[in-house]
This record gives sequence, structure tokens and C-alpha cells, in this order.
Amino acid sequence: MTKPVPEHGLGHLRIVLSETAYIGPGRADLLEGIARSGSIAAAGKAMGMSYKRAWGLVQALNDGFGAPLVEANRGGAGQGGAVLTPLGQQVLAAYRAMQAKTESAIAGEVAALRRAISDTSS
Repeated sequence: MTKPVPEHGLGHLRIVLSETAYIGPGRADLLEGIARSGSIAAAGKAMGMSYKRAWGLVQALNDGFGAPLVEANRGGAGQGGAVLTPLGQQVLAAYRAMQAKTESAIAGEVAALRRAISDTSS
């Protein structure tokens, strides 16, 4: 079974700022899911990952950037939840902007390559 091909030409943009601070599509999607759901567990589940894996990524983001991108409150009856900090919102917005600019910048070349594939597979 083959993976579905995304409509856009960009499959993976990873921004490496230091040995420990980086963000790519998975981490950005996790941050977006946390912002939307208010929950690390729900965001991870929506992405098909365990809570342990999602929490590990949140810790790696927080540690890597040297300040929290996500603040989590302990769970319990009617408790818990998670929110993006202002830095987390800034990092996510900057990544999404870079992603959009990259897609726009390479759209012509990607279309040409897709045409070349189409021409040779006919």
C-alpha cells in the first residue's frame, strides 16, 4: 500500500536552530493540537501517538527552546489541561509562516517535476 501524496509540494520542513531546538511538521502539528484541544493527551491521540510519546515531545520542545512552549496542569477530576505559552504560539506561527513561504517558493518546480513524472509514466 502506498502513502497518499500531499497536494502541496512540501512534504517535510524541519527548522534546526541548535542541537536541541528544532521544529518540524510533527512537532508543529502537536502544538497546534494542544492549542486546539487544550490537552496533550487529546492532541497526541488525534495524531495516533501515545500520551507518553506526546509528553516526551512536549518536554523536548520545552527543554530545547530553553523556556516552556507548552504549560501543562496536573490532571484529575475536572483538572488538567495544557496551553501554549506566548513563546509556543510564536514558534508555531513562525514555523507555519516558513512552511507557507517554502511551499509557495517551490510550487513551480514541484509542478514541473510532477509533470515530468506524468509524462514518463504514460
